[in-house]
Parts: sequence; structure tokens; C-alpha cells
Amino acid sequence: MDFTNIAFYIFAALTVGSAGVMVFHRNVVYSAVGLLFAFFGVAGIYVLLAADFIAIVQILIYVGGILILLLFGVMLSQKLTKVDVRTESMQLVPAVVVVGGVLAVLLLTISSTPWKLAGSLEYEPTTKAIGRLMMTEYLIPFEIASVLLLAALIGAAYIARKN
Repeated sequence: MDFTNIAFYIFAALTVGSAGVMVFHRNVVYSAVGLLFAFFGVAGIYVLLAADFIAIVQILIYVGGILILLLFGVMLSQKLTKVDVRTESMQLVPAVVVVGGVLAVLLLTISSTPWKLAGSLEYEPTTKAIGRLMMTEYLIPFEIASVLLLAALIGAAYIARKN
């Protein structure tokens, strides 16, 4: 086994273990921390796949934005003075049935797929090409999306404001 395979198994174990903590833990804050480590594991797998842009976006958007927002939302909306933030329902049997079914389908798909193995992969960073396309060919859709997101943010702030 070379370093890439060992790193893949470490990131895969981190992702699956953290996802298990996220799903099966009753405390919402611990579930959010499990989600954090699952996102980091997925970003590590993206790095191993030579998808550097997607890995950085995974860390910046999901870990830096959404998860921190989730943690602040939980912490600020609950009075955390001697109150344990927990989920009320824990349905282990349906979860195990669904996970077992998905696992069976995935194992069947993996075993029946004729995988084509590539020889040596050349690593070429993708950020330069994405940046060039984003600022030349796709500049207008990029700016339209940013204005649309700004309008959605202003609308959400207006709706959340008390009259």
C-alpha cells in the first residue's frame, strides 16, 4: 500500500465515523461537530482526487459558513444555562434498516461494475482554468447569481425584521 491508499482509508474512516456520530448522537452540538469532521474528511478525499478547487470550496463554504452558522444558531437560540440541547426522537431501527438497504445496493453496484483503472494520473491544478472561465466566458451568469443572492439576502432580512 502506498501513501495515497493509506490517506484515502484514513479520510474515509474519518468521514464515515463522523457521519455516524452526527446521525446517532442525541446532542445537537455534538452532531454539528460530527458534521464538521465529516466535511473535513470529504475535503481530504477531494484533495486525493486532485480536485483542489472543490476541496477548498468544501472547506470555505460548508465548514466556514454553513456549519458555523448552524452552531451559532443553536447556541444563540437556546438558553444554554444548565439546559441540555438534545433531539427528542431516536429511531434506531428504521435508520439501521435504511442504512442496511443503501449499503446492500452500494455493495451490489460496486461488485457488478466493470471498473476501468487508469495508468498514471497527471495532476494539473484546476483553479486557474476555473478562474479564467469565471471571469471571461461565465462572467454575466456569475454576476447575475451574485445579484440574485444579494436580493434573497435583503428579502430574508426584511421578512425576519419585526414590524
